[in-house]
Amino acid sequence: MNRRTAKPETTVVCGINAVATLLERSAQRVVEVCLQDNLGAKRLGRIGPFLEQTAVTVTLVPVSKLDELAGTHRHQGVVARIKGSAVLGEHEASDLLEQLENPLVLVLDGIEDPHNFGACLRSANAAGADLVVTARSRNVGLTPTVSKVASGAAEVQPLAQVANLARYMGTLRDLGVWLVGTDGGASQTIYNTDLRGPIGLVLGSEGRGIRRLTRESCDAIVSLPLLGTVESLNVSVATGICLYEAVRQRTT
Repeated sequence: MNRRTAKPETTVVCGINAVATLLERSAQRVVEVCLQDNLGAKRLGRIGPFLEQTAVTVTLVPVSKLDELAGTHRHQGVVARIKGSAVLGEHEASDLLEQLENPLVLVLDGIEDPHNFGACLRSANAAGADLVVTARSRNVGLTPTVSKVASGAAEVQPLAQVANLARYMGTLRDLGVWLVGTDGGASQTIYNTDLRGPIGLVLGSEGRGIRRLTRESCDAIVSLPLLGTVESLNVSVATGICLYEAVRQRTT
């Protein structure tokens, strides 16, 4: 699954699984779905049920048109044009959280590798995170590589980019979100930390970790036990571990 800019006001999502996920979770953002005019019964059977449950416009086009829309990305005979970007502003993000009883938030501080960011978005979506928050100027944006690695999550996962991460973390606390940062040197581990209430899990880049102001904005600092010889985990791996520990506690 991949994404690229088709027109200034729209974005395209390519691939059967990515478009199906988009139709299931955010159909209101879809402007049009372009299907290969000789798609074939097997592929049509995979995307058809998702098209039938929405009122989205479907256009049959030759494969050359899909190639043009998708560029170098694999489309499997299916391309959706969607409205703008999935990125929320600070006020929109806060409005979203105010509507939730027990939000699970992922705060990422300075993730510059698009593969790591895409993997974090995929894990966040899989774990049911309500919101991912990043700094506008210190995090990679929604690039085609991010979208490809995220495998459909980049188009449906609520994501907020904020001007000042530490300041917005204060807003999260005002909204009742308890912020748990990660640091390899912390004596308290993620496993003996209560993650059942409104939680914001805060993770930084693999090299630098979370920055000083970000750390000072956390309510607690925890570690992930490293029992072997490695000194740190890839941030996307650490993100998945933390998110699913929160999921485990919330569902048992």
